Amino acid sequence: MNLTSSDLKTLEARGITPEQLQSQVDRFTTGFPYLKIYDSARPGEGITVLTESDEQSALSRWRSYLADGGTVCKFVPASGAASRMFKALFAFVDGDEQQPKSGSDVAELLDNIHKVAFFNELNAAVVRLYGMDVDALLAAHRAKDVVAAIIRPEGLNYGNLPKGLLTFHHAGNETRTPVEEQLMEGAQSARQVDGTVNMHLTVSGSHRDALTRKLAEVKPRIEEAMGVKINVGMSEQKASTDTVAVNEDNTLFRENDNLVFRPGGHGALIQNLNDIDADVVFIKNIDNVVPDKLRGATLKYKEIIAGYLIELHDKITEYISLIDNRAYTEEQLNEIVEFLRSRFSFDSPELSSLKGEDLSTYLRYKLNRPVRVCGMVKNEGEPGGGPYIAYNSDGSRSLQILESTQIDLSKEENRLMMSKATHFNPVDLVCYVTDVNGRHFDLTRYVDEQTGFISSKSLHGRSLKALELPGLWNGAMSDWLTAFVEVPVETFNPVKTVNDLLRPQHQG
Repeated sequence: MNLTSSDLKTLEARGITPEQLQSQVDRFTTGFPYLKIYDSARPGEGITVLTESDEQSALSRWRSYLADGGTVCKFVPASGAASRMFKALFAFVDGDEQQPKSGSDVAELLDNIHKVAFFNELNAAVVRLYGMDVDALLAAHRAKDVVAAIIRPEGLNYGNLPKGLLTFHHAGNETRTPVEEQLMEGAQSARQVDGTVNMHLTVSGSHRDALTRKLAEVKPRIEEAMGVKINVGMSEQKASTDTVAVNEDNTLFRENDNLVFRPGGHGALIQNLNDIDADVVFIKNIDNVVPDKLRGATLKYKEIIAGYLIELHDKITEYISLIDNRAYTEEQLNEIVEFLRSRFSFDSPELSSLKGEDLSTYLRYKLNRPVRVCGMVKNEGEPGGGPYIAYNSDGSRSLQILESTQIDLSKEENRLMMSKATHFNPVDLVCYVTDVNGRHFDLTRYVDEQTGFISSKSLHGRSLKALELPGLWNGAMSDWLTAFVEVPVETFNPVKTVNDLLRPQHQG
């Protein structure tokens, strides 16, 4: 790998060493290994289904945690542009057809255009641009002008804005963006004893000012309505987590003689998460929000999985204290082993082979790590990673959220395990990121570097290969203590395409 003096300056500015660069290039050659799967996680086999009594206990524990001064922050990845939401609209505007084909996504959207919460903004935009309203343009068979006004910069510019700033919902006589809905949800589920709500958005540099302006506009109104003080932090994906692009033959991809770097995917955000100052952190995608009247189930189960997390942490604290004080019996060590197996589906040869002090040392090592509880919903055909029990490099096995690309589908036993899968990951996590003494874990120590992705991309018509870091809730949390809990599908309402806004759950 021949690096120029200009390359070395670029690396230094990004905080990337030549050795790290070489490691990335080597990874394109070696690829990432498939993960060895023990089984898909299902109710009774990795996924916990709480009884009504369990749910009430968890709700009570969460509320007492907050009442006792517990700290919490909502962490919302919000850095991506919404362009993928409008893929069909871009294809129509850039295509030769003047009218959308009957039954197409574009035709469905235009047939229901009055139902989207951004209709009034769109109507004002087309009147400004064309001197006619939406209905008049559609009657004049000028569908392309209407669609262009949604995505193009001269109109609403929705094709270039972050999802957090798009108008998603009606709220009485007003409308709301996902950022506002996330603030509302936080005010109702994560209010600390002093009346504060902490939220952190990961943003791109190009969108930061627009999000700052939006927050300045809406936050005071929500604070007054909900009787809270909202603290919103923002951070950008760190340049040191970007990865170099290569050509198809794994040589460095250059443009104008310069190295080309790409964002390392949402796994890079483990660095941002590592900077959060709270014991408990909720993680949820920016687009998984609902209007006020449909938020009941979301709030209930947000508190339930948080309370279940605190209950697990209570037990971990108790067990570590027993071990540190050498106050345990053999029966209690066996109880801890069963706790790891039953609550976290964790198992290893050491749990059976070690005894006495050797076992207690091993158990403390396994208990002393970040903890996460992940909501899992029944699979009804939505895209998303799946819950599995996977083998780790040390021979142990634990719960992992895997993408299909991480599984060797050429093996019949893996295809059979996938066919038995009943649930998928809606990205609804609650995490405990400090140890029993209140010290923050260094979350970067618990990443499985063997779980990244290589994808094919293009830049200005030239093909390239890109490297994605282990996903935030995939390999970046591989070595955490993980519990999966079933939550209702009503808690999962993502907006992946603009037509999703026509679904009943977004028609508040």
